[in-house]
Amino acid sequence: MDICDRILIGNSAAIQGVKELTRHVAKSDLNVVICGESGVGKELVAQALHLSSNRRDGPFVKVNCAAIPKELLESELFGYERGAFTGADKTKKGKFELGHKGTVLLDEIGDMPLALQSKMLQVLQDFQFSRLGAKKDVTVDCWVLAASNQDLEQAVSSGRFREDLYYRLNIINIFIPPLRDRVEDIDPLIDFFAAQSAHKIENVAFEFTDSVRDFLRQYSWPGNIRELKNTVERLMLLGDWQTVQRLLLARETKWVDGHEPGIQPAPLAPDPDKKETRQQKFPPLKEVKKKAILRAEGELISEVLTETGWNRKRAAEILQISYKALLYKIKQLNLRPED
Repeated sequence: MDICDRILIGNSAAIQGVKELTRHVAKSDLNVVICGESGVGKELVAQALHLSSNRRDGPFVKVNCAAIPKELLESELFGYERGAFTGADKTKKGKFELGHKGTVLLDEIGDMPLALQSKMLQVLQDFQFSRLGAKKDVTVDCWVLAASNQDLEQAVSSGRFREDLYYRLNIINIFIPPLRDRVEDIDPLIDFFAAQSAHKIENVAFEFTDSVRDFLRQYSWPGNIRELKNTVERLMLLGDWQTVQRLLLARETKWVDGHEPGIQPAPLAPDPDKKETRQQKFPPLKEVKKKAILRAEGELISEVLTETGWNRKRAAEILQISYKALLYKIKQLNLRPED
């Protein structure tokens, strides 16, 4: 098992494509932009790139451009000399110097201030810069990776990101699909995170049964792999499946409101020991809304499938969803071609 297989867990065609591209790109020093939704594992791809490259013995330095205040980001990246500003009581190396002979990951690059983007462009051209308050330039040798959950092309169009910097960074683009579009990866990820937790948690008693796994496969995971990891760790520690199930169902409703809905898991079974109340007799409005959405989806999907002669690939393109998502919706809605 190589580095990519150890770090990037999954068997889907999409993640296998990411692994193959990562292996290939790691042989070069070409700048890379890793993009995808929050929580899909962009930093893991960056680590796999670094550890698969000839810089694996050098440092791997991450800079979160969104987490550092913009007035401090320049000094964080390039360092400063003693006395450069109030409070600078000693010389400090920046992230680029710390990443010399290694790899620097500029995470959330889309949040970098425009004023700093011009200096970043110059650094990427010749890998020379000066610390704040310094008179001499520093030269470094590092591989620059960038990551973003934003659409950088749209940011360029709106003037929030420099076009020349975008093309300097985006020599190679690695896109990581959201977890809802690669359902085949959910079971291997569950096993991986459960095994990790078992080494850290005493008296682990939770079992991921077929029904639990089926529920988790059908959930849309708006928080992607990060949300799945947190869910597995909580279950391994507390074993509170009913509570977790209710939380995921509540999040699923919110996800349906603003995004493509995932597959709706079966509702929780009623408690036979509790008497029916008026609240239980009448379903919540959000449940009615979800059923209406699923019914409308079923009608549309059925119409498109009939129009395409049940060509699922073509139907997925028309509906603008992934092929895998369409297959799950067909199964969920129990759709069949007419005889």
